[in-house]
Amino acid sequence: MPIKSFKQLVYEATWLGPKKVAVAAAAEAHVLSAVRQAQDLGMAECLLADDVSKLHTIAEEHDIDLSDMTLLDIPDAEEAARQVMLMARRGEADVVMKGTLATASFMRAALDRDGGLRTGRLFTHVAVFEIPTFDRLLLITDAGVVIAPDIYQKIEIVQNGIDVAQKLGIETPKVAVLAASEFVNPKIPTTIDAANLSKMAERGQIRGGIVDGPLALDNAISAESAQAKGINSPVAGQADILIVPDVEAGNLLAKAITYFGGGEMAGVVVGGCAPIVVTSRSDSPTTKLVSIALGILLVAGGCPPVRLGGLAETF
Repeated sequence: MPIKSFKQLVYEATWLGPKKVAVAAAAEAHVLSAVRQAQDLGMAECLLADDVSKLHTIAEEHDIDLSDMTLLDIPDAEEAARQVMLMARRGEADVVMKGTLATASFMRAALDRDGGLRTGRLFTHVAVFEIPTFDRLLLITDAGVVIAPDIYQKIEIVQNGIDVAQKLGIETPKVAVLAASEFVNPKIPTTIDAANLSKMAERGQIRGGIVDGPLALDNAISAESAQAKGINSPVAGQADILIVPDVEAGNLLAKAITYFGGGEMAGVVVGGCAPIVVTSRSDSPTTKLVSIALGILLVAGGCPPVRLGGLAETF
């Protein structure tokens, strides 16, 4: 059965837990509140890397108990990011999470060839939304990592999105490749990419989902809109995953859902050997908690060991 709500997502993560979650630059009230909830629910055992005195100060100010968590005294945020990646590589953490440091710095540590989480796959961001009045969870990708994807990167973005959807119990996810028009137009390159991705899925080059495009946003999620425009598609009006043209479109859509539509988001970066939880510093504790839950749901075989001298075995 597919997971249709964040309540279900948290329940599944709790059932799978506890998993070890290592957080870089964790000294922030919303981060500490989220990890406290995750540990109380039994889904996580949390390891917090930051200035320990700062962690204690913020925890005391907000009445958050850290006594049963592992605290690592690493005041430098970039070094904290490097260390949590190494912990994942050594099997000491199942999920890594960004705290208050910049996303670019955190992802730079994840992409480091010596101690990062590379596997040879493209790192992509997958956002999962719970939207009031919507009857299912909705995935959007990539709204956070790949800035202006080419067709080869879009293949991996689609495949990563399908893989995440299947972990959410959506056996054969329906994938809408978005563009400004539902018609292929040589003057709009994104419509050509969308048509190519659709054909690639049809030929088995993308596996596990039903992919169609180009589709405009309205006819991707609204059956009434698709019917009014005469669009005959197995995806139109039923999309589980929206593939956005670039990071700007994805970021705008994600924030519109959150601030105009009252949606809540869980976000994770996939493609590495461990799930990477990347949330905005402005995100609520609820968003951070469900993002941790999503990361736990995506834990797979773990990372290959690091060679002596620090060089990752697979590179």
